[in-house]
Amino acid sequence: MSGATDRDDLLTKVLRDTKTIALVGASANSLRPSYGVMQYLLGHGYKVHPVNPGLSGQDLLGCRVFSSLADIPETIDMVDIFRNSADAASVVAEALALPTLPKCIWMQIGVVNKLAAARAEAKGISVIMNLCPKIEHARLID
Repeated sequence: MSGATDRDDLLTKVLRDTKTIALVGASANSLRPSYGVMQYLLGHGYKVHPVNPGLSGQDLLGCRVFSSLADIPETIDMVDIFRNSADAASVVAEALALPTLPKCIWMQIGVVNKLAAARAEAKGISVIMNLCPKIEHARLID
């Protein structure tokens, strides 16, 4: 099996198994990529919890915004990171401190943090970097 096939198999499994997503770095600006990705994921049956301390308590696309991963009142399958590569480390650390670990850490296009990825993988969490779940879902699932 080729590396690309292995990667596509992992992406397909993650996208099919995921039900609940924490979208860290959510924006209320409809021109921002995080807004479009959240809208797409909601439209494809995922439950999305936007995370943005500056918008905490507000509604975004019909979903309550949380200030942190720890504030989300249910288990998260995937943490989708819309922050820069350096900030991904603190998001992953926050995810690793949750009572129930997520199954996947997904770092958006342009977001790569190998040290944070290694920490998550050491705990058995799948890590995807430098890809977008909206794009991969449209390519592999739709």
